[in-house]
Amino acid sequence: MNQKTLGEFEEVVLLIVAILNGEAYSVSIITEIDERLHRNVSLGAIQTVLKRLESKGLLKSEFGDATNERGGKRKRLYEITAVGQKLLNHTKAQRNSLWDAMPRLSFKLH
Repeated sequence: MNQKTLGEFEEVVLLIVAILNGEAYSVSIITEIDERLHRNVSLGAIQTVLKRLESKGLLKSEFGDATNERGGKRKRLYEITAVGQKLLNHTKAQRNSLWDAMPRLSFKLH
């Protein structure tokens, strides 16, 4: 695996694409991030990271069918690749390892 780390926003977008399971397009990703993380993200930011993740081989995309609700315009649908899934698993294992290594802290409230 060439890519060994993900930025925080890249990780979020990859996870959301995986969650949406074949129904991921720019607006659905923005909606999901807002609903799950209460975080506002611009269309431009999403499109930039989607292109970057696709160029790294972590996502793939194709155009869906044209719809009347979009005036005949087709959506670009994104899916996570096997390489992307492997990197997410690696990232999760790294984070879990760090959490597991952290000593249990107790704080006295004054």
